[in-house]
Amino acid sequence: MSNAFNTVCDDFYVNLRVGTQMPLPSAREALLHFFEQIQKAFPDMTRFRRGESEYAIEEDRDRDSYRWLSLEPQRLSCGQVNPETIDTALRLHRTVLEQAPYALGLSRIEIDYVDLLLGFDLEFTGNHDDVVAESLYADSPMASLMEEEGAKPVDFQPSVTVALTSDMRLQARVDVVTRSNASHGHSGEGGGDVISVYLIVRRFFGDRVTEPLEALLGDLADRAENLAHKYVVPKIVQPLRTAIASRS
Repeated sequence: MSNAFNTVCDDFYVNLRVGTQMPLPSAREALLHFFEQIQKAFPDMTRFRRGESEYAIEEDRDRDSYRWLSLEPQRLSCGQVNPETIDTALRLHRTVLEQAPYALGLSRIEIDYVDLLLGFDLEFTGNHDDVVAESLYADSPMASLMEEEGAKPVDFQPSVTVALTSDMRLQARVDVVTRSNASHGHSGEGGGDVISVYLIVRRFFGDRVTEPLEALLGDLADRAENLAHKYVVPKIVQPLRTAIASRS
């Protein structure tokens, strides 16, 4: 079954992030062994790169769909862009969670949080903040300054976080990220690139998480997919898409 989220945006992606309270291994042998284990499962992840504080392997980014994995001092991240299904993307995430305890010595004791991010990118070359103001802030008191004569939107990037459990350890956040700046707002032109909508479902650890990481991943994925279908796509992504289409 194809991924319906691919039809409502230009690029859709599913990212896993594991934050740790202690630094992850940085020794050459441990890093290469970990990446080699991932490559065995996903042979096309052959591109290795090193950043200022990051090591990563990835598939060819010129492809419509590709996977990536990165290791930072206190965060392990991976994702797939435009997966055929969400479960297709979770194959990589499950493999990373299976290999990290052995190859990197990752212990659940040191885990700070695990989250799953569903990302929706909408291409638009006009004023991003203007589109967000029109589609998401209509009649909102938060946009009342727009009633001032000559006012133009220059920074409309809503972010909302809610707790999904009474212990506050399971949370969901929605971010709308624009990439226009003040000069674009003044000129009425855009900065190109994309407007991004992020849905992040995060589980904070501590001493209360007992289920296996793979089971936790499945729960986060189910929660995220449900929230996306019920709220994020119809109430955020679709209105943005409609506003963009009206300006084309």
